[in-house]
Amino acid sequence: MWIPTEHEKYGVVIASFRGTVPYGLSLEIGDTVQILEKCDGWYRGFALKNPNIKGIFPSSYIHLKNACVKNKGQFEMVIPTEDSVITEMTSTLRDWGTMWKQLYVRNEGDLFHRLWHIMNEILDLRRQVLVGHLTHDRMKDVKRHITARLDWGNEQLGLDLVPRKEYAMVDPEDISITELYRLMEHRHRKKDTPVQASSHHLFVQMKSLMCSNLGEELEVIFSLFDSKENRPISERFFLRLNRNGLPKSPEKPERHCSLFVDLGSSELRKDIYITVHIIRIGRMGAGEKKNACSVQYRRPFGCAVLSIADLLTGETKDDLILKVYMCNTESEWYQIHENIIKKLNARYNLTGSNAGLAVSLQLLHGDIEQIRREYSSVFTHGVSITRKLGFSNIIMPGEMRNDLYITIERGEFEKGGKSVARNVEVTMYIIDSNGQNLKDFISFGSGEPPANEFHSFVLYHNNSPRWSELLKLPIPVDKFRGSHIRFEFRHCSTKEKGEKKLFGFSFVPLMQEDGRTLPDGTHELIVHKCEENTNLQDSSRYLRLPFSKASLLGTNNQAIKATKESFWITSFLCSTKLTQNGDMLDLLKWRTHPDKITGCLSKIKEIDGSEIVKFLQDTLDTLFGILDENSQKYGSKVFDSLVHIINLLQDSKFHHFKPVMDTYIESHFAGALAYRDLIKVLKWYVDRITEAERQEHIQEVLKAQEYIFKYIVQSRRLFSLATGGQNEEEFRCCIQELLMSVRFFLSQESKGSGALSQSQAVFLSSFPAVYSELLKLFDVREVANLVHDTLGSLPTIMHVDDSLQAVKLQCIGKTVESQLYTNPDSRYILLPVVLHHLHMHLQEQKDLIMCARILSNIFCLIKKNSSEKSVLEEIDVIVTSLLDILLRTILEITSRPQPSGSAMRLQFQDVTGEFVACLLSLLRQMTDRHYQQLLDGFSTKEELRDFLLQIFTVFRILIRPEMFPKDWTVMRLVANNVIITTVLYLSDALRKNFLNENFDYKIWDSYFYLAVIFINQLCLQLEMFTPSKKKKVLEKYGDMRVTMGCEIFSMWQNLGEHKLHFIPALIGPFLEVTLIPQPDLRNVMIPIFHDMMDWEQRRSGNFKQVEAKLIDKLDSLMSEGKGDETYRELFNSIIPLFGPYPSLLKKIERETWRESGVSLIATVTRLMERLLDYRDCMKMGEVDGKKIGCTVSLLNFYKTELNKEEMYIRYIHKLYDLHLKAQNFTEAAYTLLLYDELLEWSDRPLREFLTYPMQTEWQRKEYLHLTIIQNFDRGKCWENGIILCRKIAEQYESYYDYRNLSKMRMMEASLYDKIMDQQRLEPEFFRVGFYGKKFPFFLRNKEFVCRGHDYERLEAFQQRMLNEFPHAIAMQHANQPDETIFQAEAQYLQIYAVTPIPESQEVLQREGIPDNIKSFYKVNHIWRFRYDRPFHKGTKDKENEFKSLWVERTSLILVQSLPGISRWFEVEKREVVEMSPLENAIEVLENKNQQLKTLISQCHTRQMQNINPLTMCLNGVIDAAVNGGVSRYQEAFFVKEYILNHPEDGEKITRLRELMLEQAQILEFGLAVHEKFVPQDMRPLHKKLVDQFFVMKSSLGIQEFSACIQASPVHFPNGSPRVCRNSAPASMSPDGARVIPRRSPLSYPAVNRYSSSSLSSQASAEVSNITGQSESSDEVFNMQRMLFNHIGDGPLPRSDPNLSAPDKASPARHGTSVSPSPAGRSPMKGSMQSFTPSPVEYHSSGLISNSPVLSGSYSSGISSLSRCSTSETSGFENPVNEQTVSLSTYSVPEEPVRKESKTPPPYSVYERTLRRPAPLPHSLSIPVTSEPPALPPKPLLARSTNLENGSRRTEQVPRPRPLPRKVSQL
Repeated sequence: MWIPTEHEKYGVVIASFRGTVPYGLSLEIGDTVQILEKCDGWYRGFALKNPNIKGIFPSSYIHLKNACVKNKGQFEMVIPTEDSVITEMTSTLRDWGTMWKQLYVRNEGDLFHRLWHIMNEILDLRRQVLVGHLTHDRMKDVKRHITARLDWGNEQLGLDLVPRKEYAMVDPEDISITELYRLMEHRHRKKDTPVQASSHHLFVQMKSLMCSNLGEELEVIFSLFDSKENRPISERFFLRLNRNGLPKSPEKPERHCSLFVDLGSSELRKDIYITVHIIRIGRMGAGEKKNACSVQYRRPFGCAVLSIADLLTGETKDDLILKVYMCNTESEWYQIHENIIKKLNARYNLTGSNAGLAVSLQLLHGDIEQIRREYSSVFTHGVSITRKLGFSNIIMPGEMRNDLYITIERGEFEKGGKSVARNVEVTMYIIDSNGQNLKDFISFGSGEPPANEFHSFVLYHNNSPRWSELLKLPIPVDKFRGSHIRFEFRHCSTKEKGEKKLFGFSFVPLMQEDGRTLPDGTHELIVHKCEENTNLQDSSRYLRLPFSKASLLGTNNQAIKATKESFWITSFLCSTKLTQNGDMLDLLKWRTHPDKITGCLSKIKEIDGSEIVKFLQDTLDTLFGILDENSQKYGSKVFDSLVHIINLLQDSKFHHFKPVMDTYIESHFAGALAYRDLIKVLKWYVDRITEAERQEHIQEVLKAQEYIFKYIVQSRRLFSLATGGQNEEEFRCCIQELLMSVRFFLSQESKGSGALSQSQAVFLSSFPAVYSELLKLFDVREVANLVHDTLGSLPTIMHVDDSLQAVKLQCIGKTVESQLYTNPDSRYILLPVVLHHLHMHLQEQKDLIMCARILSNIFCLIKKNSSEKSVLEEIDVIVTSLLDILLRTILEITSRPQPSGSAMRLQFQDVTGEFVACLLSLLRQMTDRHYQQLLDGFSTKEELRDFLLQIFTVFRILIRPEMFPKDWTVMRLVANNVIITTVLYLSDALRKNFLNENFDYKIWDSYFYLAVIFINQLCLQLEMFTPSKKKKVLEKYGDMRVTMGCEIFSMWQNLGEHKLHFIPALIGPFLEVTLIPQPDLRNVMIPIFHDMMDWEQRRSGNFKQVEAKLIDKLDSLMSEGKGDETYRELFNSIIPLFGPYPSLLKKIERETWRESGVSLIATVTRLMERLLDYRDCMKMGEVDGKKIGCTVSLLNFYKTELNKEEMYIRYIHKLYDLHLKAQNFTEAAYTLLLYDELLEWSDRPLREFLTYPMQTEWQRKEYLHLTIIQNFDRGKCWENGIILCRKIAEQYESYYDYRNLSKMRMMEASLYDKIMDQQRLEPEFFRVGFYGKKFPFFLRNKEFVCRGHDYERLEAFQQRMLNEFPHAIAMQHANQPDETIFQAEAQYLQIYAVTPIPESQEVLQREGIPDNIKSFYKVNHIWRFRYDRPFHKGTKDKENEFKSLWVERTSLILVQSLPGISRWFEVEKREVVEMSPLENAIEVLENKNQQLKTLISQCHTRQMQNINPLTMCLNGVIDAAVNGGVSRYQEAFFVKEYILNHPEDGEKITRLRELMLEQAQILEFGLAVHEKFVPQDMRPLHKKLVDQFFVMKSSLGIQEFSACIQASPVHFPNGSPRVCRNSAPASMSPDGARVIPRRSPLSYPAVNRYSSSSLSSQASAEVSNITGQSESSDEVFNMQRMLFNHIGDGPLPRSDPNLSAPDKASPARHGTSVSPSPAGRSPMKGSMQSFTPSPVEYHSSGLISNSPVLSGSYSSGISSLSRCSTSETSGFENPVNEQTVSLSTYSVPEEPVRKESKTPPPYSVYERTLRRPAPLPHSLSIPVTSEPPALPPKPLLARSTNLENGSRRTEQVPRPRPLPRKVSQL
């Protein structure tokens, strides 16, 4: 039995469970589950990631965790009782997990790996926290690391910023909104602006010295040098290198790594340098022989310098090579670094060995503790610390230092009887008071342990050596007294012995007799001469001697005075224990000299601050000792000294000593009587303020008042303790009087001079610090009243002094932040005065930043849900005083333009954010009573109206996305919660006060507008959130959109007849709300539309307005990406809502209303289908057919169904832009033509629209014309451009604008030139079927024909379509799909190639027209396309398959011609006819004959450079015929059996025979032409062809072409008449239909290059021209193979069946035709429409053309048929009477004959006029050579010539012509 669980509520899945049992819940490892019930080892519950699905799972799979339960029962909430950081980590890592995988999918490798490392780090830290073995500090540290990483990851993944307090997430409900804002702002700021570090450190690592000839050990000395002040600013970092130039102790990093610490920001400038001095240890001369001298000296080697500015970029400078220089003269060594810095090149050069110093440098920022944390590895490995010289910028109390810095500067020595100068070495020792050497107190620099003695380097032959070597002597204080330093001077011999001979010494004591240390500065020491063997161990012998030249001034020791030898050192003491200041010592020893007290107190201001703070406690004791001694005499002097010391601690250098003074006051101060004197003197000063001329000293006193009060209070407490609280009343009176004086001085207004106001400002700035002191002695209320009165005494005039106003506000701010204000009792006393000042400032809009901060602090103290009476009263006061001004302030600052500077903008955003947070805090604290009081407080409706308008406007501002940074979702949700609560309160006021007769449109409109933008906020669209985030939001706030939606509905219902005011204005906004995919919200909102339509119907009898607005808004919203499929269905469901209507309306009205309503909804739904498709397509990246098709569909819908011209034009331009982007220039031109057609050539002014300026209609149309012409030109559609040129030229002509007319004519002429000179590719056309429900609406279950791109073959096109529709399946057959495919939930694509059938045949049939012209008419303005599918009917004859080979011919008619506004158009109509095998054979032969004629003609007129195509074609036909080609037709159709079975085919059989005989004639003439032009090496082949031709003739039964043989009419330009498209095979004309060789859809005809390779036969599997195979594909393939074996195999290779595009190399200029017979046929009664030639076949209909386009092999056509390809024939044919042909008639005309008529230009295709009928030319007659026609043809009037019997005209027959089309249909 299932029992509800008590304690087992929450757990984690430790093993995945598939949930295969009944009611099982599938769980993955790591999921968290909430358990509801248990039973026998099973739990029932749900996974927290999907709480809606409940099920059972084994208890053994769950690890239980402690949790607490809220709201027990059905809606219980389980919260794990673990550290909140752990909870956050767990949920965050879950969210990241999903997104992390997506990063991999999106190929964001860098972030993927970084996040992976961070996640592992967090898991590791989580483990540490869970184990629970961490110390408190370590735990804090770990949490800090965790939160830093969580924030980093959230920021990188674009997740929300988490507000935290002490590393734990904060619940926004538990803190005030101002505090929440501050936390968010703090975290955001921390993220945005790194705090500038005030302290910096330089890390130096010495790598090596690279030098060619080292061989000696080296010392390297680093230091920092200030070139501005010409002095070193740091101690030295000293390290030793071995003979190879590497550090001597590589195992000790502290020996070769150092950190130069405590550099201030002022020291990061380019004139601070790192200087490196290198000293070698070895022989005196670098080149001396080894045995010259065994003693080693320190000798200069080189110097390197680097500016610290090079490191300021922040990068680590690894392996930096510094150049090492040497001075030209050794005596300048002391200043070599300065010379290098100043670039005094003459004084130094590169060291002879061209040395380089390899170092690694890095600048680190932050305090030293932070550096220790961040670069812990540096410190763990070891690093020496190199300090600044002297104290750092900030002196810390407790810092113990006693360092004496000695710089050995220079010496002046005599020759000492030598002929050359000495080599002087200085040795230094420290000797203590007992005469013993002090060990280990001479430091050469960090990196090297201190030594016992020091040896200077030696300068060669120099009696005035300068060393400038700096040493640090860290001597303890106790050893200081009595110690001295001794310097010994030795001459270093360079002789073999290398002796060092002592010749003198100097010494200096460290402390003077009066206790002062050696003063800082340079000291000239006396060099005492001595012998080499002098014993200096007994220091007492020489200490009596004078040590410096300065001490000689008063003595008479002439001997010593006379010495010229001197030695200079510079000393500098850095000590926290010793002083060099005599005044300081005098003050501390005041009791020994009581007479000097006044002087000492006066001099205290002259003593250096660092000396005072060193002895702070002693100094203070001294002062209060003097005060106790004689308060009357020294009172004011001591007070002044105390003020000086207090103010000294305000200095940033010493402010760390404030705690020292605090400790002194608490623990060491003993002046129990001091308070009387201090109060007395302070009051005296305050009383003098108003009269005093000079206020500086008084201001110093006021600045120190905090500590003065601390001393007063502590003194009084000590007195009370000592006396049991005597004189309490007297003390209170003193304080009251003091504050009375203060109030008087504060209330004074500054007259003229600003000194008084400055004093007031100084007092106010330090006054709040006094509150805590007063609280130690007085009651809270007393202090509050004192402060209230003091602050209340301030003058309220705002124009006084801006600086004073700011300080006054800061004082108020500090008061609010003080401990005094946190107490509720005192707060209630202080609040009115605080609010009064705030109100004044806000009213003047001054000091807003400070005001915002004060307000924030006020609200931070008022927690949410504080129902205490005092809090409610405070809120009352604040609402009354500040709500109105707060709203006005927010309106004011948000309406200002934002400042341009980034820092200013941040400040601006901060202040806005803080005011908003304050307003939200206030509103959240307000209860029903507060709202009621507020609304009742307005005396008039006008005031209430203004308030409501104001607050609605402010709310609209708060909702703006830019109000808070984008990752502040927490803040936005809180704000929205407050807004919706307030709106619910205020909507009552709206209903009560502004309905019926008081109706106010503006306020209601503001309300609805606010509600709509509230619902549409991005942060409330829960659908976009992760499941966990959505769950949290719903638990905390619910779906606020639904709440607001219900409120809108309720308010709308209250409006009654006033609803009409909002129709149609609110349609758009409400529609936007309904587009949100939230079912409850939609169900609430959609009925409002029904209501709107109802009211509009009542008002105007229709709802055209509603409809128009609805459609416009829908379009703009869908473009923004709103709405979905569900919405369309939902909108559709309004139709049933038009239920029974009020009986007042007549029935007919009701019906009309219902019908039009249903119609509107249907229209809107259809529009939505298109808009949704459009939106989805536009989300794609590149322009593809889908986008264009979708836009076309929408554009047509707007025009045809909605008649919305503006929308139609907008979409025309969107389509135009898409075409331009895809470089579909022709389509772009056709698209723009749609807009052009809407305009007239008039002067009507047009408004500015889209990118068009304001202009007249004529100007816009002209601009459009020119743009369209330009696009037609770029799309090589020049003929269309010509028409537009003519139109615009007419306009220019009518306006006599000859300048532009001339330009237009030139443009037109250039287009004609382009037609003749430039090559145009003929595109392929493809039929595409889109089947299945998954396609967009505009494609679904429709078929289209598409114009391919240049060079695009079927395979490429098919691949492109599959890329556009990646989920589509390509169908592998060409059969029409069945209903199951139509209804499938999938996408099926059916693609195959189709052949265009040109509308206009005239141009194509005309002889003598160049191909350049014809090519346009073959592939433009095409409405019809054809596709042939071969199949076998009946039993197949294996011997001769042609007997049963039928062709199914499908014609497709489009809705618009191609090309047009799109590359594809829908198929409107399909027609299918079947062609019999006989008709098939006829068509194949007709096409082959036509091809032969063309080639022969081209060869004869020498248009062909190469005779190979003719050779191949002749070979193909003759060879195939010999091997059984044509004979197969004879066997199939000329047998008796066939003729008897098919009596109706008599005419067709005759026609076939005629064609065979005609082919023989053509071949004979072709061979004659071939013989004339065949090259010598091809003669054997020609002979073979002639022999085979006679075999062929005999097989046809032809011996001679006698007159009795009926000749076939071989003069048809394009073959025989053909069947009408709808006629069935039985009713075909005797001439029948024909099959033409055609390419496969899987291949594309290539350009015939007439090379032997391209002409070789490709017996490819071109059986079917569809993407897959038909049912009979096997048979067809077999048939094809057999035909190749038995029929088509000639001795020569065949041409490529895929060769198509004409070779443009030799454009035809002359035309002739070859005629084996002059005979013609008489015309038949009527003429039939025939099919046009395929682009695969030879395209030219006349014989005057360019090089031909070849297809199939050059066989008789049967081999073409065997590939089951088809082609088209073209034009209208005029059959003529059959004539006998005599072989003797073969002859070639010698004289050219002129053509009789000129041809009209191309526009005549559209501008039809009555034309003369053209006589048919003699078949294969050779036209005379003539100039080519200038323009495309009118029907040609050609002259036929009979060379022997004279000329004979055939009858003239008029040709039917297609109807003309308007320009707009271009």
